Amino acid sequence: MEKFIFNECVYLGSGARVCLSDELKKRGFKKILIVTDATIIKSGVLQKVTEGLDGSVGYSIFSDIKPNPTVKNVLDGLAALKKSKANAIVAVGGGSVIDTAKAIAIIKENKEHKDVLSLAGAVDTKHKCFPLIALPTTSGTAAEATINYVITDEKSKRKLVCVDPHDIPILAIVDAELMQTMPKSLTASTGMDALTHAVESLITKGANQFSDMFALESIRTIAKYLLPAYKNGDDMLAREKMAYAQYIVGMGFSSVGLGIVHSMAHALGGRFDIAHGTANAMLLPTVMEYNADSSAKPKYRLIAECFGLDTSNMTDDKCVKAAVKEVKALSKKLGIPKSLSEFNIKESDLDALSQDAYVDICTGGNPRETSVEDIKKLFKSVL
Repeated sequence: MEKFIFNECVYLGSGARVCLSDELKKRGFKKILIVTDATIIKSGVLQKVTEGLDGSVGYSIFSDIKPNPTVKNVLDGLAALKKSKANAIVAVGGGSVIDTAKAIAIIKENKEHKDVLSLAGAVDTKHKCFPLIALPTTSGTAAEATINYVITDEKSKRKLVCVDPHDIPILAIVDAELMQTMPKSLTASTGMDALTHAVESLITKGANQFSDMFALESIRTIAKYLLPAYKNGDDMLAREKMAYAQYIVGMGFSSVGLGIVHSMAHALGGRFDIAHGTANAMLLPTVMEYNADSSAKPKYRLIAECFGLDTSNMTDDKCVKAAVKEVKALSKKLGIPKSLSEFNIKESDLDALSQDAYVDICTGGNPRETSVEDIKKLFKSVL
């Protein structure tokens, strides 16, 4: 038996943010706390959202959130929510913002987890989170569609990967116009994050026919539209297709899991504050090669075909090489960094990184059984 958990409602398409005001009124939300970050405010993206609110809905803003959100960010957000007297949260931002909003919303209704740390892992919270609506501004994390969120514990320098069906937003509004101002580097890193979600959810142990449908459609779309979105941020067709691709794969991986690309990326983000999508992109080809030695190998043929290759005369081994080659080529065109040493990571750091990755909740979904030593070798190969 398989179980999938989705948003109660989603609006997809350019200009979809106009639905927010009516949805707030229909649901009786008269005061909201907008959770966002300074970049979203400075870029004018938040104004695109707030200008559509009429006087019947009041709001206050909490924007003190780091790119890799911390326990302190969550606690500060909880204080802001209490002060606001809001009866709903509206998150406007990328994965960091939406993840922070999820943690705030969960703790608001489950006060026994006010330490934040106790939310790590698959936690059986008692109550559905405080009403949460999410408007993503990047096309990669799919945080608006998933039951996952990640918070950094700055004291231990580890990312807390939290999995909780109670955290999913009741409403997602995926408006590509809110993604239009993303700089090229963010378009690249978040797009590769979405591709990593698709590849890992396709080959994870928990994959099934339903989740494969989302993953394969996402890979096909990303292979065709990520580079155009990167080259021309005003290409709204490409922006819309990327918004769609990252959302639908979120519907899949949220319920079937991921693998050690994410485990390793979480470790890098926790200890070195590397952007999550960038870390995923650097690791993905290497881990794909590693995971080909598993029962998932036949699925690499499907990945190659999603990139437009004719695999009819290819062996499974050739399909693996072709799929990895396509991912590497895309990363190169997107200007993804090539090595961890570019972030001042040294071989002496690999033991701690490998241990952190091994105990990460995503490791259990990897199609190939792994070890701390195997993960260390993988880190070393991209050093």
